[in-house]
Amino acid sequence: MSGNGVFRIVVGVDGSAPSRVALEWAVDEARRRNGEVQAVTAWQFPTVTVGMEGLVQDPEVFSQAARRLQEETLKRVDSTGVLVNGEVVQGGAASVLLQAAEKADLVVVGSRGLGGFTGLLLGSVSAQLVHHSPSPVLVVRARHGDGE
Repeated sequence: MSGNGVFRIVVGVDGSAPSRVALEWAVDEARRRNGEVQAVTAWQFPTVTVGMEGLVQDPEVFSQAARRLQEETLKRVDSTGVLVNGEVVQGGAASVLLQAAEKADLVVVGSRGLGGFTGLLLGSVSAQLVHHSPSPVLVVRARHGDGE
């Protein structure tokens, strides 16, 4: 249990179908345990190559896009009766989720997010979490027809 005595589930949200299914699972589990969900979305500045430096004038566009993506995903999931907090953090997904895992009873992620290679069974973020998380990790696969 987290410091406040409430079962706390951290879930990675990146807008992909597997992450939405992970969020749905986390909300359902939190409902069963009278717990709460912390939806975490990580974002990074894209790699810039020579000659592309001037393409993005406003660096806030990336954090705003991540925030919109998270808000849209949260709206699609019925969280009735469950406290769901959203957090958008700059950094790599694995490191951001590992940091959030320090205050979690459970971490839930989709089996493959937006950065994975099609056909990989476990994405790089999932693998990092499974091997390094201080909390238990559940990797949820999308159901057939949910975008996988």
